[in-house]
Amino acid sequence: MRSVNYGKDILAGPRRRKVPEIPAEPGLVVEDPASGFCGAVLRVEKDTVVLEDRHGKQRLFPMRPAAFLFEGKPATLVPVRGGAPAKPKQSASGSVRVEGLRARTARGSRIWVEGRHDAELVERIWGHDLRVEGVVVEPLHGVDDLPGLLAEFAPEPGRRVGVLVDHLVPGSKESRLVEGIDDPDVLITGHPYVDIWEAVKPQVLGIPGWPRVPRGTDWKQGVCAELGWGEPADGWRRVLSSVSSFRDVETPLLGAVERLIDFVTEPS
Repeated sequence: MRSVNYGKDILAGPRRRKVPEIPAEPGLVVEDPASGFCGAVLRVEKDTVVLEDRHGKQRLFPMRPAAFLFEGKPATLVPVRGGAPAKPKQSASGSVRVEGLRARTARGSRIWVEGRHDAELVERIWGHDLRVEGVVVEPLHGVDDLPGLLAEFAPEPGRRVGVLVDHLVPGSKESRLVEGIDDPDVLITGHPYVDIWEAVKPQVLGIPGWPRVPRGTDWKQGVCAELGWGEPADGWRRVLSSVSSFRDVETPLLGAVERLIDFVTEPS
C-alpha cells in the first residue's frame, strides 16, 4: 500500500488572518459592528475612542482588538504615535471629512431629483457624504411621470427611493402630483422654491434678492434677463460656482436633502 503525504497537520485547523492595526487618525471612518454605529474618529481618550456620525452624534467605544470594521473588514484601532492629532476637517455639508476616501459600493437605494441643476447642487454640498454612504443621485428631468417611474423601479426594503421635488407647497402642481403616492419605501421631500436656483442665498451671489418673474415667463430666462446674466447656462454657472458649503443655501433645502439621505441609508 502506498503512503500518502498529507503535508501540514490537517488537525491544526486554518490559520487566523492577522487583523490590521490602524492609527485612530481624526476623520477615519469606522463602524462598530455590535451597534451598527458608523462614524469618524473625533479623539482618543486613554483606551477608548470617540466616534462622531454625520449628524454630530458622538459615542464612546473601547479600543479592543478587532473591535471595528474599516472598509467592511475587521480592524484594531490604535493611538496615533508622535504628537497631538490634527483637528478633523469638515466637508461642504458640515459633516466630518474622510481623508483618502474610497467611494463605497453603490447601494440599491437611490435619490431622485428633478433635473441636472438639482443633481449638481446636491453633489456640490453633499457629494462627500454621498460617496461615504454609497448613494447615487439621479436626475429625472421633471416629475410628471413620477408614479410610472416608481412602478418601474419597484421600491422595496434595501432598495428605497427618496425624491426631492421643487416648489412643493400646498396647491402647487407638484404637491397634487405626489399626494397620491403612498409607499413605505418611498420618501418625497421638497422645498418651497420655484427652482433649485432660488434655494441659494441671494447674498452669496451679491444680489439683494431673487427677482419676481411674471407668470407665463420661463423662470430661469426671466431671472437671467432681469439680472443681466445672459442665457440660463451662463446664469447657472454663476450660481453653482458661488456655492461652497451648506451655509450658502436656505434651510428648507438642507432639511429636505438630509431627510432623504437618512431615509435611503437607514438599515432595512
